[in-house]
Amino acid sequence: MAKTPAQRKKEQRERDKLSAEEREARLLSRRIVTDLYHNTDAALKRSMTRAKIDEEQDLISRLIHGSDRLTDEQLEALIKHS
Repeated sequence: MAKTPAQRKKEQRERDKLSAEEREARLLSRRIVTDLYHNTDAALKRSMTRAKIDEEQDLISRLIHGSDRLTDEQLEALIKHS
């Protein structure tokens, strides 16, 4: 059943009351921490510059979502050539 405008507004007010940490905790699935070797870090920085993206997390998220749209064959070919 669809929510009424009053219900949607009430939920929005409840979300707005949450602190930034509480909002992140609701959305965050998991945190990945990784060590990068110099060449990998340089490749990340070049990719960020080329894409005009300032945040590492933003680029990594976009790459993950982009690779998820590839066919199995395209993904396999991309990984084999890396």
